[in-house]
Amino acid sequence: MDKGHLHHLWRVYRHAKPWYFLIAFVVCGATCLIALRHNNEEMVRLRDAVYTADQNDGNVEGALRTLRQYVYDHMNTSLSSGPNAVHPPIQLKYTYERLEQAQESQLGQGDSALYQAAQSYCDNQSSEGSEVISCIQQYAANHGAQLAPIPPSLYEFDFVSARWSPDLAGWSLVLTLLSALGFLITAPYHWWAKKYLV
Repeated sequence: MDKGHLHHLWRVYRHAKPWYFLIAFVVCGATCLIALRHNNEEMVRLRDAVYTADQNDGNVEGALRTLRQYVYDHMNTSLSSGPNAVHPPIQLKYTYERLEQAQESQLGQGDSALYQAAQSYCDNQSSEGSEVISCIQQYAANHGAQLAPIPPSLYEFDFVSARWSPDLAGWSLVLTLLSALGFLITAPYHWWAKKYLV
């Protein structure tokens, strides 16, 4: 390319100031962070609705369906948090207890007393739902209960968060990346053009 052509390009692109892209990067980045936080807070609200429905013997399936759809459709809605998070993250203690009681009623009063003793023992051992469930199963097995294990798929759930979602968080992330790219291109170009073409 000759210098005349480069000078013509400079006259066209000199209006794209690097600080325009820098401002866009800051604004879009802040919007993205706020939207990601909102997505996570909404997931927590829907997860709490699942736990409330489980505790009150409400529409657990409907609450789970709503939570699952939200997690699949939005970024930053992972149910697990922290390195010591319980997996799977949703374990419905009260649903498990209701399934357990249904099994007890099929076995008669003798095993019901055993499970009440297991429940009492395990409630004093731990406050985590998953640990209480495991404790009850172990206690019952150690005291001769002949129950088939309750399938975990009936009371344990995990949903995978979307990597990218076409919502405010997703589009603002795209604009943040494009703004950063624009700044990284225009800043060196403006420095070079001012030094060699102006």
